[in-house]
Amino acid sequence: MSESDRQPGARIQSIDALRGLCVILMVIHHFLLDLVVILDAPEWLFYNPVFNFLHYVFAGCFIMLSGVSSRFSRSNIKRGAKVFAIAMLLTLVTWKIDIIVFGVLHLLGFCMMFYGLTHRFWDRLKGAPAPLIYTALIVLSAIAVNVLDRSNELKWLWPFGLTYSGFSSADYFPIFPWVFVFLLGTWLGELIRDGKLPARFYTFSVPFFPSVGRKALLIYITHQPVLYAVTFGIAYLSGRQVTL
Repeated sequence: MSESDRQPGARIQSIDALRGLCVILMVIHHFLLDLVVILDAPEWLFYNPVFNFLHYVFAGCFIMLSGVSSRFSRSNIKRGAKVFAIAMLLTLVTWKIDIIVFGVLHLLGFCMMFYGLTHRFWDRLKGAPAPLIYTALIVLSAIAVNVLDRSNELKWLWPFGLTYSGFSSADYFPIFPWVFVFLLGTWLGELIRDGKLPARFYTFSVPFFPSVGRKALLIYITHQPVLYAVTFGIAYLSGRQVTL
């Protein structure tokens, strides 16, 4: 399907639907955490190998989709600055509660601005070697961060994945290796933008999920207060004692 076959400005439902699915799973994941932390539900409900694995799979998908969307943005620098500013506001709001110092919004804001400033370099990676190069960078940077993190004593390297003793963040997605997941998304986004995927990808339609995907930022900002209200409501109605 060629780009000219689509109406100008028309959104691709497949992208919004997949993003919506990731958002819904994130909300469920955080709700299970609230049940464990606040209502003292069994820890296996949240802390288990399956969820530990799926958490990063869907988070990685969400980050890659943000990279895809960067191919359709008029200004990734402005878009990234907006997202990063919202992320810093969340840091201030959570300062005295369960602070988020470099969560997924911090990462996405950084990646958007970084790609906006350096896209000419990354856009040179085309064809079959590109995904292999990005995948290699993801794996190598993940290994490097894991090895170096064990001996890190500096307290200013946490944005890059090198933490220190006592470091804590309620949501933590450092630049490495996740920036390369985002960049892999920009490569995929070029294929999507240029109509290189099968026609069914562009005509696929499903209810509900796309509308959730289009409101991903708003849901991310507001979902936790809503979940807290629901969790405390369950505690009140069931007469259970809340543990904080």
